[in-house]
Amino acid sequence: MSKTNESLMQRRTAAVPRGVGQIHPIFAESAKNATVTDVEGREFIDFAGGIAVLNTGHLHPKVVAAVQEQLTKLTHTCFQVLAYEPYVELCEKVNARVPGDFAKKTLLVTTGSEAVENSIKIARAATGRAGVIAFTGGYHGRTMMTLGLTGKVVPYSAGMGLMPGGIFRAQYPCELHGVSTDDAIASIERIFKNDAEPRDIAAIIIEPVQGEGGFYVAPKDFMLRLRALCDQHGILLIADEVQTGAGRTGTFFAMEQMGVAADLTTFAKSIAGGFPVAGVCGKAEYMDAIAPGGLGGTYAGSPIACAAALAVMEVFEEEQLLDRCKAVGERLVTGLKAIQAKHNSIGEVRALGAMIAMELCEGGDVHKPNAALTGQIVAKAREKGLILLSCGTYGNVLRVLVPLTAEDALLDRGLAIIAECFDELA
Repeated sequence: MSKTNESLMQRRTAAVPRGVGQIHPIFAESAKNATVTDVEGREFIDFAGGIAVLNTGHLHPKVVAAVQEQLTKLTHTCFQVLAYEPYVELCEKVNARVPGDFAKKTLLVTTGSEAVENSIKIARAATGRAGVIAFTGGYHGRTMMTLGLTGKVVPYSAGMGLMPGGIFRAQYPCELHGVSTDDAIASIERIFKNDAEPRDIAAIIIEPVQGEGGFYVAPKDFMLRLRALCDQHGILLIADEVQTGAGRTGTFFAMEQMGVAADLTTFAKSIAGGFPVAGVCGKAEYMDAIAPGGLGGTYAGSPIACAAALAVMEVFEEEQLLDRCKAVGERLVTGLKAIQAKHNSIGEVRALGAMIAMELCEGGDVHKPNAALTGQIVAKAREKGLILLSCGTYGNVLRVLVPLTAEDALLDRGLAIIAECFDELA
């Protein structure tokens, strides 16, 4: 009996808990660069990129070759038992890449949530404080501490009870929805007045561009003021670059465009081209605040993932993917704005590099989010052979995270499908 998406969905429903969501009822069989083929042999254009994991595309030859070579040497020792050079080399390269004119060290772990958890541990140890300030609309992971930091209850922490305490929520600046830089800074000052003294706050954690929150870009002037506020009070600034990192925004890390450097930077997702590795990079003095044994993990920084990540960094250099990122972003934004000009259901098209979003609304009113249309566009695009993702606090944002290695012709085909969807539905 041949496999079908429907038959596999039935098996999935019986075997996998419903809490593990699935946006598209499709089972992938193979992939190459920016296309995916399902178990029924149908090819799809991939504008999702595994949620920002495949900036170098599916199965980049250099990444595959590096992994294959590493497989002939060793796959695991646990770095804390027997070390291996790829871990150290990757840390050296990340130290050189992360913004900040200071000595850095890097910890490798396995997932983005784990990276964020460890950044909080490091900040608490370095400052002797426990409180953390996060932002409305922020997404930092699905573990308990990161759920507390994440500014969205449904679906991430619904039904699970209260998350860890000592976390305070400030407003993320968003001009489109009337939250100015002054408003955002004032919301932090209110926390200092109403909830916790600055001397009780270890860190402020922020995404330079919000991921799940809707791809809102933090204004540079806000980042400058946030950095000054942190310096004034001895608070560590943590940049969560899990989704923005590894070249998605046109620089290897988005903070390079923000005019200031964070004390700690988290990264994951696309750093290893589909292999699980994540980490925290920060000022050496802060990274060394925890004694031996306080950081690590059995699979943290596996040799396979480190080999893949080193290859990804070489690909960025050899193929000039940061320049390509800017070109991809410009091409897609131009195409999406042309669609917007015909449909007032598109309230805004925004991007930093190739981290691109369209916010959908009712009748041109950006204060009336249109989640229904967003879901319909995602489904219709799938019918036409294009994989899209939605996001946003109200589920009304379409996001594009296409591999930076996608050919122009493929980008144009994807744009044409999106245009057709809006013509038919909006």
